[in-house]
Amino acid sequence: MAEKLWRVSMSPHLRDGTSTSNIMWTVFCALLPQLALSAWVFGPRVLLLAGVSIGSAMLAEWAVRRAMGRDNTLADGSAALTGLLLAYVLPPGVPLDLPFWGAVFSVCIAKQLFGGLGFNFFNPALMGRAFLAVGFPVAMTTAWIMPQFPGFLSSLAAPDAVATATPLYVLKHAGLVEFLREFGNQRGWASLILGFRPGCIGETSPVLLLAGGLYLMYRRIITWHVPASMLASVALLAWVFGPEGWLTGPVLPHLFSGGLFLGAFFMATDYVTSPSRPRAKLIFGAGCGAITVLIRLKGGYPEGVCYAILLMNCISPVLDDWIRPRRFAPPLQCAPGKKP
Repeated sequence: MAEKLWRVSMSPHLRDGTSTSNIMWTVFCALLPQLALSAWVFGPRVLLLAGVSIGSAMLAEWAVRRAMGRDNTLADGSAALTGLLLAYVLPPGVPLDLPFWGAVFSVCIAKQLFGGLGFNFFNPALMGRAFLAVGFPVAMTTAWIMPQFPGFLSSLAAPDAVATATPLYVLKHAGLVEFLREFGNQRGWASLILGFRPGCIGETSPVLLLAGGLYLMYRRIITWHVPASMLASVALLAWVFGPEGWLTGPVLPHLFSGGLFLGAFFMATDYVTSPSRPRAKLIFGAGCGAITVLIRLKGGYPEGVCYAILLMNCISPVLDDWIRPRRFAPPLQCAPGKKP
């Protein structure tokens, strides 16, 4: 008789071999092609900067959890991924102590202080980037490196006129006309799309980031809702509120400049700090895109992806609470004056 009884456990009842460690290391590997390109474009110092960031994040996680008397969680890959993402949002010419302090803040304050993985309200890597932008504003806004290429690839490099400024900086402070003069030709658009231009380590190549994001979708690690709604809202609002019309105006510059693809596919899709329901994800992504365009067009910073995602992280739990799944059974009907 006993063998005929079903063993009942708490949900979820459908399981597979996917684990937190598997997800984190898969995302980590999906980001590595961009690191290789940046090391080729900006020089091998990029690898040292990324190594410092990853090593500092892992060391900080080990030290803070040991000090708190908790188990070691380095194997799950979240600390290494935080360090890599932090390095990706840094200019390639920053001093090597910046990724160290940023990683320590990301892991100790933005992650472990809230209880560790699964309990943090904000994306740790973006919190580290925001901390460095406040604490080291000069280095975070001027440490750009002009891409250098051997042989035939030199024809794809961005013009010398923007050797110390990113394309978004040119778009915001010099205007659309100047941006199109510098990048509105075949060579300029190739540099933007392929990643041969000044910028942060991990944001220069939309092509590689898109490929990595599509791979994560194929593996069902992320869904299309947040990236699609974020990219669509940026394109629509840049078209509506920009100074010019479709294609010839700021739509393509806003899509292919800055960290939009990195944020849309790898940061706004973070499991912990983003909604879990499809409709909530669409609203979340659209909000990230709207705030990004608002900061880019009206704010004091050329880029707004970091702060847009952090602000939307604040209302992520609210979105999940507002958009609840429909019940399978109708509500219980009770006689007047009686409680169910």
